[in-house]
Amino acid sequence: MGALAVPRYISDMASECCRVDYDEQFNTDEARRDLLQYRASGPDPSTRRLVHALIAQGVEGATLLDIGGGVGVVQLELLEAGAASSVDVDASAAYLEVAEAEANERGWPDRTRYLHGDFTVLADEVEPADVVTLDRVICCYPDARALIGRSAGKARRLYGLVHPVDRWWTRLFGAFGNLGYRIFRNPYRIHIHRQDLIDTLVRAEGLEPVSARSSWFWRTAVYRRQAA
Repeated sequence: MGALAVPRYISDMASECCRVDYDEQFNTDEARRDLLQYRASGPDPSTRRLVHALIAQGVEGATLLDIGGGVGVVQLELLEAGAASSVDVDASAAYLEVAEAEANERGWPDRTRYLHGDFTVLADEVEPADVVTLDRVICCYPDARALIGRSAGKARRLYGLVHPVDRWWTRLFGAFGNLGYRIFRNPYRIHIHRQDLIDTLVRAEGLEPVSARSSWFWRTAVYRRQAA
């Protein structure tokens, strides 16, 4: 496996008693189920919208940085569409292992690279890319300012996000979900970050929105870096 050898990721946004082990939270069984679902049905609707929006902006020959890439759906779809290479940074070693195996099986071992850990910690080790994506990642991370600021700054041309819409029903869903996590003493939490904050943080890095679509739960948005 080509993943960077780093310690198991522990969120530093929580107290000592409430830290999240993302290797345990997103484990091998879950990764394999996600891969089987992708093989059977293709990308989820929100991911499909993200991929199509990026392709519409042009990805031929582009480099990709996929943060929290899961089983590698975005990288596989964009490589198929003509992207030149991909770097996948993920806090789950199990998902990285499944993603790498799938990319190798499809014949792309020389066009993909995998880094294990918290992107906000590893960011200085990661080169900028033409396209940067975070597909349903912001909602897993408490510090939106750090994650969005550091990742948007890596996007040379396009920045793609899928995150929960900022509505009362998603906040209610998050509250009930987090109640369940508390009951079972699981330190993982769902985070519904404000859309105005997300847009402000992305714009602060010199990117402007070029497309956005929302379902009842997910918002898919693509931003483009403005010419100097």
